[in-house]
Amino acid sequence: MTLLSVDHVDARYGDFQALFDVSLAVREGETLAVIGANGAGKSTLLKTIAGLLSPARGEVMFDGQAVGALPAHRRVAMGISMAPEGRRLFPSLTVDDNLLVGAYSGRRGPWDVAAVCRLFPLIAGLRSRLAARLSGGEQQAVAIGRALMSNPRLLLLDEVSLGLAPVVVQQLYSALPAIAASGTTVLLVEQDVQQALRVADRIQCLLEGRTVLEGTAGNLTHEQIAAAYFGV
Repeated sequence: MTLLSVDHVDARYGDFQALFDVSLAVREGETLAVIGANGAGKSTLLKTIAGLLSPARGEVMFDGQAVGALPAHRRVAMGISMAPEGRRLFPSLTVDDNLLVGAYSGRRGPWDVAAVCRLFPLIAGLRSRLAARLSGGEQQAVAIGRALMSNPRLLLLDEVSLGLAPVVVQQLYSALPAIAASGTTVLLVEQDVQQALRVADRIQCLLEGRTVLEGTAGNLTHEQIAAAYFGV
């Protein structure tokens, strides 16, 4: 069953067009990785799906319903949640309080504070610490946990590895199979191609706002991916 479809979407920031006729489909239970260099349009795509940016053309469908005109909080209530680039935690709140903010929609499901701490042991002992005093990796774990606290059907992850040490990236990515096993569909945006290939069922590559490659992760060669990624 297709849970999410993006149909021929253009997206703009004023006069600047960031996406050109982009389409994708994500089946329920699948992990799709959208890869591409900085400026390829990956984060714009997630913002359009999450409701932070309205498409200039085309439509976003979630569980068979058109959501392109719905505000972000309505999409959260339907089961779409995002861990944004840059984490965007509330620095004056504790880890626990940041996580609880994510539960405001009241959706039922497997994710609560205890489940998030089991998923990310690196924050289990930091629940009373202010978010401003966390490391980058700890903040990223809290940001993903906050998104899970809404018990989404579709989890959007924007640049999980950005600015983090490789060992921390490995810890965070090790949690993704457990998220998928819980029944959550994952749409991952990432510049780190190797990490994306390791966890994704399918890959879609953007270049300058356009889809230039898509396919099953195991069937795409490194040469194909490199050519699409760099536009050569």
